[in-house]
Amino acid sequence: MSRRQLARGIFERTHLTGEFTLRSGVVSNEYFDKYLFESDPALLRTIAEALVRLLPPDAEAVAGLELGGVPIATVLSQLTGLPALFVRKQAKTYGTCRLAEGGDVDGRRLAVIEDVVTSGGQVVTSCGDLRDRGGIVTHAICVIDRQAGGSENLAQVGVELRALFTMDELERAGG
Repeated sequence: MSRRQLARGIFERTHLTGEFTLRSGVVSNEYFDKYLFESDPALLRTIAEALVRLLPPDAEAVAGLELGGVPIATVLSQLTGLPALFVRKQAKTYGTCRLAEGGDVDGRRLAVIEDVVTSGGQVVTSCGDLRDRGGIVTHAICVIDRQAGGSENLAQVGVELRALFTMDELERAGG
């Protein structure tokens, strides 16, 4: 499948119109329902195959952010052999009290995985939380960059955002 075909496939499967309030609080008249591509096994695999080339070569694990980054990280783990970690928005207050499930963070080079980035607020927070626990985080990988400041906000904390597609690219492919 070509890059353009993949963009069109994502657009056709996930693009909704109406009035939607985004996590950042911004109101948008369009929305990409990421759960529609994450729940489609064939499309999710094709997306993950395309994301593999965006991973930094020194990554020791993929760290999928709750909730949307988890299925993507799982498939990336299957494709690359890298261990997958599942990163909570907040550490549990019971049991192991971990922020990241599935393995140790301390001293590991982590590629943070997210589905859609808007302002990057949660990704910035999660990268900081992983670093506080000894993780080495220099890259975040996402499927869709909504081009609403996420890349810039991540750069301010020393994290490079690598997106499979920007919002503009998806809209061109779908239009």
